[in-house]
Amino acid sequence: MFEFVEAVEKSVELRLEEFIAPIAWREGGLFELVVAVVLSQNTSDRNAIRAYRRLRERLGSISPEGVLELSLEELEELIKPAGMYKNRARVLKALAEAFRDGVVNPQRLAEMDYEEARRFLISLPGVGKKTADVVLLYLGHPAFPVDTHIARIARRWGVGERYDEVSNWFRKVVPPHKYLEVHLKLIQFGRDVCRARGPRCDVCPVGARCPSYKSAGRSPVT
Repeated sequence: MFEFVEAVEKSVELRLEEFIAPIAWREGGLFELVVAVVLSQNTSDRNAIRAYRRLRERLGSISPEGVLELSLEELEELIKPAGMYKNRARVLKALAEAFRDGVVNPQRLAEMDYEEARRFLISLPGVGKKTADVVLLYLGHPAFPVDTHIARIARRWGVGERYDEVSNWFRKVVPPHKYLEVHLKLIQFGRDVCRARGPRCDVCPVGARCPSYKSAGRSPVT
């Protein structure tokens, strides 16, 4: 199925302005990236970007100290467009404390091996496997994050169902220097073509080779 990945990679032209993680990494570094990924959990990047922009406009740049200076109520109001804002605000406060107190050290994270760094990040409040893998990918670790779009594509291709199973499959078939590019292109492909509802199998570069291909007279894609 490596040819499926190649087909997607060649067919997708990235629109980076629609992705919150590269925006935050470019504008502010590690803490802003963590904040951005927390804002993007279980919502669209469009909503997460709105919340991120509101927070950045209020603080100038998103720092641990800036987040901690905000009242919980103001922080909730600023990030409301991302949804689940009460829980997210508490998570962001806890993460800001961890960064401020030196519990999270970007240089130390970069020096750890992938598995050790991943375990450490997952131990932090509100950080799951996907959030940890996004952060580690931008730090240069061999991580391949799996969001809902990539999970759906993997299921339709017959790659697997479990997070680690899917992530490890992509880590094996994609060259490490392309992890970030392919990760983003698969997400965009899932948004534009291999959609949850109304998948556009007629324009899919994988086409009838896909186990879940939908054509006239065939059962819908699941």
